[in-house]
Amino acid sequence: MLAEGALEPGTPAAPAAPSPARVRAPASGNLFRPISAEDEEQQPTEIESLCMNCYRNGVTRLLLTKIPFFREIIVSSFSCEHCGWNNTEIQSAGRIQDQGVRYTLTVRAQEDMNREVVKTESATTRIPELDFEIPAFSQKGALTTVEGLINRAISGLEQDQPMRRASEETIAERIDEFIVKLKELKQVASPFTLIIDDPSGNSFVENPFAPQKDEALVITHYNRTSKQEEMLGLQAEASEEKPEEDDLRNEVLQFNTNCPECNAPAQTNMKLVKSGGAVEPLGTRITLHITDPSDMTRDLLKVTKNPFTLGDSSSPGQAEKLQEFSQKLDQIIEGSMKAHFIMDDPAGNSYLQNVYAPEDDPEMKVECYTRTFDQNEELGLNDMKTEGYETGLAPQR
Repeated sequence: MLAEGALEPGTPAAPAAPSPARVRAPASGNLFRPISAEDEEQQPTEIESLCMNCYRNGVTRLLLTKIPFFREIIVSSFSCEHCGWNNTEIQSAGRIQDQGVRYTLTVRAQEDMNREVVKTESATTRIPELDFEIPAFSQKGALTTVEGLINRAISGLEQDQPMRRASEETIAERIDEFIVKLKELKQVASPFTLIIDDPSGNSFVENPFAPQKDEALVITHYNRTSKQEEMLGLQAEASEEKPEEDDLRNEVLQFNTNCPECNAPAQTNMKLVKSGGAVEPLGTRITLHITDPSDMTRDLLKVTKNPFTLGDSSSPGQAEKLQEFSQKLDQIIEGSMKAHFIMDDPAGNSYLQNVYAPEDDPEMKVECYTRTFDQNEELGLNDMKTEGYETGLAPQR
């Protein structure tokens, strides 16, 4: 078990590029070895590096180790004997995992505070009981314990308290009260929940009963969202693989227009829906007997369109007929008139919802029929050669 504070970071700093002046290699053996206090041969690699605080030489120590029942990690620690600057962080030695991971630990006893924890910089840490959250990429990765995570949070909150007390005393008092609550958590007077959510899938919370199940620990693997993919730098690759048409397929277009009834400004939402396949071998005729207003809410996909309009130049007789027809349509919509709705699609790609599915709809009839010559001509199928088209296509010189 990792000793508390043994690998805890101090003031954050990035180690500088190593100098070839002094390098001590680890003992021979496996490159990644399980971390153990009893393994005397497991020693970190020491590299002389430039301190970014005082610009004198310090030492970077790299330890390649393996967490039992987890995976390989790289622990790096920089310290400067001249100014006291130090920095510790961990990195996964592998790739970003296929799925994110969420560890939910119920801390009930003091032993739970000593559980080993690997927290990468992409992980979010939450304690719901205190409504406390450490966002992703706000801290460097760390190899620590549950108690170490809390100590790290306390140190971060206390760091700027002297300045807050001088400029924003009210906020400083509230933070002091919250720090007291965090310190009380370490006593485990009552159970609390620790959640580590890592989209990269490389964080870890120790199961002391492994390979047996840990009743206090719930591990959830999940598919990352687009926002999490972008946060990890994976979104660019995904967007290159997806054609632009796939993005537009799910896009709802909005444009300003006028209401056809009162001519007031309005907004129209439009989504492109088209058949995903070729022209079907047979045409389709769908007949629906409209008997109830609820029939007007059925989903419908109509591939072809033949609109009719009533313009200012229409003759008076035609206008009266269309007005009468419009009134009948209103009666059908209101449910006061029963009617048959027929949708005839020679391409066979139209659709009308069956509200009784998977059973047959007693009010709907679907017929498949052979297209006429004229219908094939309209669809451009008469001159289309779909079999043996490669015959006779000799290369032209």
